[in-house]
Amino acid sequence: MMPLDKFRRQLRQEAEQWRTEGLIDDSVYEQLSERYQFSDLETAARNRFVVILLGLGSILLGLGVITFVAANWQAWHRELKVILLLSVFLAVNITGFYLWRRPIQRWQRRLGQGLLLLGGLILGANMALMSQMFHQSGLLYQLYLLWGLGILAMAYGLQLTSLGIVAILLISLGYIQGQGQPEFLAVGEFYWLRQIVKHLPILAILMFIPLAYWCRSRWIFRLGAIATVCFLEANLIEQNLSRSPAWIAAVACALPAALLWGYRDNLWVERLQGAESFNSTARTLAITFLGVVFYLLSFHGWWDTSSIPSVDDTARLPSYLLVDILILSCLTIGEWLRLWRRLDLTSIFVAGMIVVGGLIPYWHLSTGGLTFEAVLSFNLLLFVLAVGLVRQGLAQGQRKLFWGGMVLLTLQILTRMWEYDTDLLFKSFVLLLCGFGVIAAGLWFERYVRKIGVGE
Repeated sequence: MMPLDKFRRQLRQEAEQWRTEGLIDDSVYEQLSERYQFSDLETAARNRFVVILLGLGSILLGLGVITFVAANWQAWHRELKVILLLSVFLAVNITGFYLWRRPIQRWQRRLGQGLLLLGGLILGANMALMSQMFHQSGLLYQLYLLWGLGILAMAYGLQLTSLGIVAILLISLGYIQGQGQPEFLAVGEFYWLRQIVKHLPILAILMFIPLAYWCRSRWIFRLGAIATVCFLEANLIEQNLSRSPAWIAAVACALPAALLWGYRDNLWVERLQGAESFNSTARTLAITFLGVVFYLLSFHGWWDTSSIPSVDDTARLPSYLLVDILILSCLTIGEWLRLWRRLDLTSIFVAGMIVVGGLIPYWHLSTGGLTFEAVLSFNLLLFVLAVGLVRQGLAQGQRKLFWGGMVLLTLQILTRMWEYDTDLLFKSFVLLLCGFGVIAAGLWFERYVRKIGVGE
């Protein structure tokens, strides 16, 4: 991969200075010039200038066309409108595909990717205008869902990370915006779309995770896993955890972390040549989920009230939710059975926190009250998780782990201080102590990392 133009330009200036000072001779300079292609720097600068001019001119032309169409939109026949919308969509995508697949220069490939992304955005505009022209009523979240599915199909066909990210965001936006609306699960007259909405936590795995390996994109995997967890949590929380069976709350607190920590992608890496492994990303998301859950449930307000669900509450659980929980539970059990063969101390530690984090809500909702014990337990869990991250960061020399643990510790101390009624002087003392502690820990860790010669 060619280094960035900024680095090459700085290297050329330094090489010229070295040659002037006699540190290198002409032959070494020529080798550097050939290796880093100093002669192409001016051409690259001209190309970028041309791209900026073309982009600015295209924006102005596009605004002019949009203004012209808006001025004559009502006067045109519906057939002409359809032809115009389809022509713009096809022209943008065909041009973008041609520049992307057969670029003469590097900027043409980038322009092609930009046009393909623009084509995905035009798809949504066309769907909205077509629906309006043919008097097909629908809600905004339905447009987001259908639009996201359309861009998802484009992402699979073109293997473009940008389209995959946009598809995940649109589907997630449609799902979030539709939550709480009484007709959300009906989704109009489309039976297939209704089933997609109901089983979105399961289908999100099938839609997003293979695309991450297909596009070799860690961001698609990360966003797809987050979307899956959010969809599941939204479905569970919608059932009112305090009135649902106690095991539903345990599932909400434990299942996502167990699923993510036990995830292994050996099958994908073996089947797809050159595919990148995302095991570490899944485990990072599992720890992040545990940190969020432990922090939220460490507040006293969540445990002030308790309710033991009745038999009627259990009977009202929708069947699609039970099916999703069953499928995800089976996947999680299968993952941990494979993990059991190479179980390490870290996995045992995480498994213990997951089990305890799920048992406490179950016990609280089953017995009718564990207020003090629950708050104390989740504060201890949060503290143990933070200390574990700091310890792993020190052992591996990784800044992300160390500072993740430090952030959790500091956040826990500050939150408990502000949650409970404490003296203002004591609060100022804690703030000063945390500030000095963070600075001292940071300086000591940086010195430690330099000493052992690792870190990222």
